[in-house]
Parts: sequence; C-alpha cells; structure tokens
Amino acid sequence: PAWLRRLCGQLLSERLMRPSGVQAVVRGIMEGTGAGGAGAEAAAVDWRKCDTVAKILASCPQQCLSLEDYYRLVCPQILDLLHIQDKLTARQFQRVATTTLLTMAKEHPQLAERHLLRPLLAPLLRCSEA
Repeated sequence: PAWLRRLCGQLLSERLMRPSGVQAVVRGIMEGTGAGGAGAEAAAVDWRKCDTVAKILASCPQQCLSLEDYYRLVCPQILDLLHIQDKLTARQFQRVATTTLLTMAKEHPQLAERHLLRPLLAPLLRCSEA
C-alpha cells in the first residue's frame, strides 16, 4: 500500500541522516549477502544489491529540507564506508561507497565535488602541494 511505502521511505530517510545511519542502513540491507551461495550467481546478486543500496543513498529524500543539507550529512558517512576493517564487509561497503560516489558525481557534480571528492582527495592534494 502507498501509505506503507511512504512510511518506510520516511523512516529510512530519518535513519540515513542520523550519525552512523548510512552504515546501519547498508548493514541492514546487505545482511547475509556474500555469506552463502556459490559462484557467479551469488556475485551477481551481491552486485545488484550494492547498486540498489547506492541508488538509495544517492537519492535525496523528500523529507530533507535541501539537497545541500542531505549531502552535508550523508557524504562523510559514505566516505566512512571506505574504512571498514572486516574484509568481507569492507568489500561490500566499498562497492556501495564507490557506486554511490559515482552516481552522486553524475547527478550533482558540484555537491559531490564539495562533499565527497575534496575530502577524499585532500591527503593527495596536501602531498602534492608540499
């Protein structure tokens, strides 16, 4: 039903914009992916899930006041996905993070540059300036 879809979307959006909300949502959706299955079929399911999660993260929710606010709150959390220590989880989270970054950069290049690319490339830029 439409009311349930709206309510789920609202709850998802609220969770994403909280501290550590992105990681909690990604963990919840990806739970069990990669733990079982065999071969190419399991890998394809894993990729599709990662792409779906990335599309969710790259979409600004209707409840958010502005796209700028959404990027400001969510992008640092997306970059944090690149620093997960557990090997299996890290691989999935890195896929989600890179696909989200690419999607955001295509859809809103200026915001992605400000909130994703500059922080990501800051250490490299500091080294090149020295």
